[in-house]
Amino acid sequence: MLRLSEWVEGSIQRPLALPYSHSEGVRMNISLNYKQIGLREPVEAEVSRYLSKFEKLLKTYSPDLVQLHGAFEKHPRKVEYAISLNLSLPTGTLHATGRGPDPRLSVKHAFAELERQLKKHQSKLRKDYQWKRKRPRIPALV
Repeated sequence: MLRLSEWVEGSIQRPLALPYSHSEGVRMNISLNYKQIGLREPVEAEVSRYLSKFEKLLKTYSPDLVQLHGAFEKHPRKVEYAISLNLSLPTGTLHATGRGPDPRLSVKHAFAELERQLKKHQSKLRKDYQWKRKRPRIPALV
């Protein structure tokens, strides 16, 4: 079961059920902190959508060892939203941020950056750079 924790003024936390229901999906530990309560629903919907995309990338890791921590906030003087994500894996920790005029857009930017970093991290672990050809093959002349 995936859980979220909501941050309310005065640092009161209460667990929330994430609307993410894949029975055989990745069961990672998730915690999101909010500094503005009114925008919780659209952010949770976007996060659950992107987590379903991350299933393919994270299926090799043990579910108990994968943790996603996030902090979502609204800029006090601008119409700008920011989210910061930390993905802890057994092989390393990845950090991504996203900013935008819309809460969903900021989540999209953060998860796109996190996905790019995760693919690069996994390719380094697989040592893909060793399997790359150094120069193009010359076709055989017959």
